[in-house]
Amino acid sequence: MSRSLHVVDLGHMAYGDALELQRAVARARIDGSQSQDLLLLVEHPPVVTLGRSSKEAHLLASPELLRARDVELFEVERGGDVTFHGPGQLVGYPIFDLKRHKQDLHWYLRQVEEALIVALARFGIAATRKPSYTGVWVDDRKIASIGVHARDWVTWHGFALNVTTDLGFFDLIVPCGIPAVTMTSIEREVAPKTPPTSVEVARVVAKAFADCFELEIEPIEAEALRSVGAR
Repeated sequence: MSRSLHVVDLGHMAYGDALELQRAVARARIDGSQSQDLLLLVEHPPVVTLGRSSKEAHLLASPELLRARDVELFEVERGGDVTFHGPGQLVGYPIFDLKRHKQDLHWYLRQVEEALIVALARFGIAATRKPSYTGVWVDDRKIASIGVHARDWVTWHGFALNVTTDLGFFDLIVPCGIPAVTMTSIEREVAPKTPPTSVEVARVVAKAFADCFELEIEPIEAEALRSVGAR
């Protein structure tokens, strides 16, 4: 059987809509009606999400302040603490059946990190892991956050890579529950050079995922994906 990675560009999509879509596609991956792994790539309007490990003290903004900044708030089933998604950020939702890879979530998290590290190297950024923390770093600055969920060894949720993100939004939270963490972005790390576009970053990230998981990229249209998720 061929092993493809269906890469789907969702463009700009509200977080709630993308959440329901990835849950539906994950169900299709679990029941076998979706036969291949997928990588959904998307950019969200400003939103703060609270994972299963979130602590109340790590959300620094009041509901009133979030509304004033037009930032949505969601509690979700992924692992990890609080994080932010917003414009200028590449968010990826890998929906992978680990029974076709390795049934080990720790291995999977390291592979997601590796794919992002490989992709960032293409833009001249020497990213790495940080002991005791999930995510991707440039020295002591965090450039990508990762939080996943799995059922029947099928994953969803994923990563958020800061490309040209307004890093001021991270002042609303304690990112990933890490005190005094400094967030960074591709734009900041390559300055004064012009940063790559989101389209360029998405293409490089998709290739890195395909290589790290030994899959062949097969782009599919978002409309076709929605029909899969509706089954």
